[in-house]
Amino acid sequence: MGSDSDLPVMQGAVDVLVDFGVPFEVRIVSAHRTPGVMYEYATQAHERGLKVIIAGAGGAAHLPGMTAAKTRLPVLGVPVQSKALSGLDSLLSIVQMPKGIPVGTLAIGEAGAVNAGLLAAAIVGLHDPAVAGKLDAYRAAQTRRVLEEELPVPGAAAPAADQDRAK
Repeated sequence: MGSDSDLPVMQGAVDVLVDFGVPFEVRIVSAHRTPGVMYEYATQAHERGLKVIIAGAGGAAHLPGMTAAKTRLPVLGVPVQSKALSGLDSLLSIVQMPKGIPVGTLAIGEAGAVNAGLLAAAIVGLHDPAVAGKLDAYRAAQTRRVLEEELPVPGAAAPAADQDRAK
């Protein structure tokens, strides 16, 4: 992430990776304040065994794009809300990468961080059956929760499919 103030948003990705048992590291690497550190981090990431990088940044949000420019690993960009434009500036900075340097761009804020964690787990799961199994279980649990949810609408009849299951 670009600064420690991004951690409350990026915690969503951290929590997902912990839940899925995906090893990870958390670093503050600024494209503007520590460009040498960013360059070294990105160029050595593959050699160090990383499989994917999640980069969260606000404002000008150059971290995901600059990181992607220096590594062949997939980079997932999470736009962090900014005070000036509520994260729209961050989103546009990340999503508008020039042709040839892709960054997978997620939603602004916490939803984007959680989805970045899930997408990173899916990427890791391509070669790690344990992570893939946890992702499958997570998705099945989501489906169950939706199917079991009942709306508190007095007098409403259950959908036909539910009535058929009840017989």
